[in-house]
Amino acid sequence: MKIFSLNVGVPREVEWHAGSVSTGIYKQPVEGRVKLRRLNLDGDRQADLTVHGGPYKAVYCYPHEHYAYWKNALPNRDLPIGVFGENFTTEGMLETDVHLGDEFRVGSAEVTVTQPRLPCYKLGIRFDDGLMVKRFLASGKSGFYLAVKTPGEVAAGDEITTISRNSEAISIAEFNRLYIAKHYDPDDVNVIRKFLKIASLPEDWKEEFRQRLG
Repeated sequence: MKIFSLNVGVPREVEWHAGSVSTGIYKQPVEGRVKLRRLNLDGDRQADLTVHGGPYKAVYCYPHEHYAYWKNALPNRDLPIGVFGENFTTEGMLETDVHLGDEFRVGSAEVTVTQPRLPCYKLGIRFDDGLMVKRFLASGKSGFYLAVKTPGEVAAGDEITTISRNSEAISIAEFNRLYIAKHYDPDDVNVIRKFLKIASLPEDWKEEFRQRLG
Protein backbone atom coordinates (compact mmCIF):
# COMPACT_ATOMS: atom_id res chain seq x y z
CA MET A 1 0.00 0.00 0.00
CA LYS A 2 1.32 3.43 -0.83
CA ILE A 3 0.57 7.01 -1.87
CA PHE A 4 0.69 7.04 -5.68
CA SER A 5 0.15 10.80 -5.81
CA LEU A 6 -0.26 13.52 -3.16
CA ASN A 7 -2.66 16.26 -4.24
CA VAL A 8 -3.66 19.61 -2.74
CA GLY A 9 -5.63 22.68 -3.76
CA VAL A 10 -7.39 25.75 -2.44
CA PRO A 11 -10.96 26.85 -3.18
CA ARG A 12 -11.73 28.60 -6.45
CA GLU A 13 -14.80 30.25 -7.89
CA VAL A 14 -16.38 28.38 -10.81
CA GLU A 15 -19.42 29.13 -12.94
CA TRP A 16 -22.53 27.16 -12.08
CA HIS A 17 -26.20 27.72 -12.99
CA ALA A 18 -25.70 31.26 -14.28
CA GLY A 19 -23.81 32.13 -11.12
CA SER A 20 -20.70 31.01 -9.30
CA VAL A 21 -19.81 28.68 -6.48
CA SER A 22 -16.66 28.21 -4.41
CA THR A 23 -15.18 24.70 -4.42
CA GLY A 24 -11.97 23.07 -3.24
CA ILE A 25 -12.40 19.97 -5.41
CA TYR A 26 -9.69 21.03 -7.85
CA LYS A 27 -6.52 19.30 -6.62
CA GLN A 28 -3.07 19.15 -8.22
CA PRO A 29 -0.22 16.69 -7.56
CA VAL A 30 2.70 18.10 -5.57
CA GLU A 31 6.23 16.85 -5.05
CA GLY A 32 8.27 16.74 -1.88
CA ARG A 33 7.26 16.22 1.72
CA VAL A 34 4.13 17.98 2.98
CA LYS A 35 2.97 18.60 6.55
CA LEU A 36 -0.13 16.62 7.46
CA ARG A 37 -1.88 18.38 10.32
CA ARG A 38 -5.02 17.57 12.31
CA LEU A 39 -7.38 19.20 9.83
CA ASN A 40 -5.64 19.01 6.45
CA LEU A 41 -2.42 19.03 4.47
CA ASP A 42 -0.40 22.20 4.08
CA GLY A 43 -1.55 23.89 0.89
CA ASP A 44 -4.98 22.28 0.97
CA ARG A 45 -8.28 23.88 1.94
CA GLN A 46 -12.01 23.18 1.66
CA ALA A 47 -14.67 25.70 0.61
CA ASP A 48 -17.74 24.61 2.62
CA LEU A 49 -16.61 23.53 6.07
CA THR A 50 -20.14 22.46 7.03
CA VAL A 51 -19.80 19.36 4.85
CA HIS A 52 -16.11 19.15 3.92
CA GLY A 53 -12.92 19.01 5.93
CA GLY A 54 -12.74 18.88 9.70
CA PRO A 55 -11.15 16.24 11.96
CA TYR A 56 -13.12 13.32 10.44
CA LYS A 57 -12.32 14.36 6.86
CA ALA A 58 -8.76 15.62 7.11
CA VAL A 59 -7.61 13.54 4.13
CA TYR A 60 -9.60 12.08 1.23
CA CYS A 61 -8.16 8.93 -0.35
CA TYR A 62 -9.12 7.55 -3.75
CA PRO A 63 -7.70 4.33 -5.24
CA HIS A 64 -5.62 4.77 -8.37
CA GLU A 65 -6.98 1.40 -9.51
CA HIS A 66 -10.40 3.02 -10.07
CA TYR A 67 -9.11 5.33 -12.78
CA ALA A 68 -9.17 2.45 -15.29
CA TYR A 69 -12.86 1.87 -14.51
CA TRP A 70 -13.72 5.53 -15.05
CA LYS A 71 -11.70 5.79 -18.24
CA ASN A 72 -13.85 2.97 -19.60
CA ALA A 73 -17.10 4.44 -18.21
CA LEU A 74 -16.24 7.98 -19.43
CA PRO A 75 -14.26 7.28 -22.64
CA ASN A 76 -14.15 10.89 -23.87
CA ARG A 77 -13.17 12.37 -20.52
CA ASP A 78 -9.69 13.53 -19.56
CA LEU A 79 -8.97 12.13 -16.09
CA PRO A 80 -5.88 13.77 -14.61
CA ILE A 81 -4.70 12.51 -11.24
CA GLY A 82 -6.64 14.28 -8.49
CA VAL A 83 -9.76 14.77 -10.62
CA PHE A 84 -11.95 13.18 -7.91
CA GLY A 85 -10.73 15.77 -5.41
CA GLU A 86 -8.59 13.29 -3.50
CA ASN A 87 -5.59 14.22 -1.40
CA PHE A 88 -4.02 10.76 -1.56
CA THR A 89 -4.31 8.81 -4.78
CA THR A 90 -3.57 5.40 -3.26
CA GLU A 91 -2.44 2.01 -4.48
CA GLY A 92 -3.40 -1.27 -2.79
CA MET A 93 -6.26 0.13 -0.69
CA LEU A 94 -9.59 -0.81 -2.24
CA GLU A 95 -12.90 -0.33 -0.42
CA THR A 96 -13.22 -4.09 0.10
CA ASP A 97 -9.91 -4.14 2.00
CA VAL A 98 -10.16 -0.96 4.08
CA HIS A 99 -12.30 -0.93 7.23
CA LEU A 100 -13.85 1.65 9.51
CA GLY A 101 -11.43 2.26 12.36
CA ASP A 102 -8.35 0.86 10.60
CA GLU A 103 -5.19 2.69 11.65
CA PHE A 104 -2.25 3.25 9.32
CA ARG A 105 1.19 4.80 9.41
CA VAL A 106 2.14 6.92 6.39
CA GLY A 107 5.36 8.88 6.35
CA SER A 108 5.79 10.12 9.93
CA ALA A 109 2.01 10.47 10.46
CA GLU A 110 -0.61 8.09 11.84
CA VAL A 111 -4.17 8.12 10.49
CA THR A 112 -7.53 6.42 11.09
CA VAL A 113 -10.21 5.46 8.55
CA THR A 114 -13.46 7.24 9.41
CA GLN A 115 -16.00 6.96 6.57
CA PRO A 116 -16.59 6.66 2.83
CA ARG A 117 -17.14 9.68 0.64
CA LEU A 118 -20.70 10.77 0.05
CA PRO A 119 -20.42 12.97 -3.07
CA CYS A 120 -22.10 16.34 -3.37
CA TYR A 121 -23.12 18.33 -6.43
CA LYS A 122 -19.61 19.75 -6.76
CA LEU A 123 -18.40 16.44 -8.16
CA GLY A 124 -20.86 17.07 -11.00
CA ILE A 125 -19.39 20.55 -11.44
CA ARG A 126 -15.85 19.13 -11.63
CA PHE A 127 -16.91 16.70 -14.34
CA ASP A 128 -19.41 19.06 -15.99
CA ASP A 129 -21.86 16.17 -15.76
CA GLY A 130 -25.17 16.36 -13.89
CA LEU A 131 -25.30 12.55 -13.64
CA MET A 132 -21.83 12.11 -12.15
CA VAL A 133 -23.00 12.02 -8.51
CA LYS A 134 -25.43 9.17 -9.30
CA ARG A 135 -22.78 7.33 -11.32
CA PHE A 136 -20.29 7.70 -8.50
CA LEU A 137 -22.68 6.35 -5.86
CA ALA A 138 -23.80 3.45 -8.04
CA SER A 139 -20.20 2.43 -8.78
CA GLY A 140 -19.39 1.71 -5.13
CA LYS A 141 -15.99 3.28 -5.82
CA SER A 142 -16.27 5.88 -3.11
CA GLY A 143 -12.80 6.15 -1.68
CA PHE A 144 -12.58 6.97 2.02
CA TYR A 145 -11.64 9.64 4.54
CA LEU A 146 -8.94 9.67 7.20
CA ALA A 147 -8.64 11.40 10.55
CA VAL A 148 -5.14 12.35 11.67
CA LYS A 149 -4.17 10.60 14.88
CA THR A 150 -0.56 11.83 14.85
CA PRO A 151 0.51 14.71 12.60
CA GLY A 152 3.62 14.29 10.49
CA GLU A 153 5.05 14.65 7.00
CA VAL A 154 3.95 12.68 3.93
CA ALA A 155 4.92 12.49 0.27
CA ALA A 156 4.06 10.69 -2.93
CA GLY A 157 5.68 7.27 -2.89
CA ASP A 158 5.37 6.80 0.88
CA GLU A 159 4.37 3.33 1.99
CA ILE A 160 1.17 2.98 4.00
CA THR A 161 1.50 0.32 6.69
CA THR A 162 -1.17 -1.13 8.98
CA ILE A 163 -0.92 -0.28 12.68
CA SER A 164 -4.16 -1.97 13.70
CA ARG A 165 -7.42 -3.20 12.22
CA ASN A 166 -10.73 -2.59 13.95
CA SER A 167 -11.97 -5.79 15.57
CA GLU A 168 -15.43 -5.36 14.01
CA ALA A 169 -13.83 -5.17 10.53
CA ILE A 170 -16.68 -3.41 8.70
CA SER A 171 -15.27 -2.63 5.26
CA ILE A 172 -15.93 0.60 3.39
CA ALA A 173 -17.53 -1.53 0.65
CA GLU A 174 -19.93 -3.10 3.16
CA PHE A 175 -20.78 0.32 4.57
CA ASN A 176 -21.53 1.60 1.06
CA ARG A 177 -23.78 -1.37 0.37
CA LEU A 178 -25.79 -0.74 3.50
CA TYR A 179 -26.08 2.97 2.75
CA ILE A 180 -27.58 2.31 -0.69
CA ALA A 181 -29.78 -0.65 0.39
CA LYS A 182 -33.53 -0.08 0.54
CA HIS A 183 -34.24 -2.93 2.97
CA TYR A 184 -32.23 -4.68 5.69
CA ASP A 185 -32.31 -8.33 6.67
CA PRO A 186 -31.39 -9.46 10.23
CA ASP A 187 -27.72 -9.89 9.29
CA ASP A 188 -27.62 -6.35 7.93
CA VAL A 189 -29.11 -5.03 11.15
CA ASN A 190 -26.44 -6.83 13.16
CA VAL A 191 -23.68 -5.29 11.02
CA ILE A 192 -25.17 -1.81 11.45
CA ARG A 193 -25.32 -2.27 15.22
CA LYS A 194 -21.64 -3.21 15.16
CA PHE A 195 -20.47 -0.16 13.28
CA LEU A 196 -22.58 2.13 15.45
CA LYS A 197 -20.07 1.25 18.19
CA ILE A 198 -16.99 2.24 16.18
CA ALA A 199 -15.48 5.38 17.69
CA SER A 200 -13.99 6.70 14.45
CA LEU A 201 -17.36 6.77 12.64
CA PRO A 202 -18.77 10.33 12.88
CA GLU A 203 -21.94 10.89 14.86
CA ASP A 204 -23.94 12.15 11.86
CA TRP A 205 -23.48 8.80 10.12
CA LYS A 206 -24.48 6.96 13.29
CA GLU A 207 -27.64 9.04 13.59
CA GLU A 208 -28.50 8.37 9.95
CA PHE A 209 -28.47 4.63 10.55
CA ARG A 210 -30.18 4.83 13.93
CA GLN A 211 -33.10 6.51 12.20
CA ARG A 212 -33.17 3.81 9.53
CA LEU A 213 -33.35 1.09 12.16
CA GLY A 214 -36.18 2.96 13.89
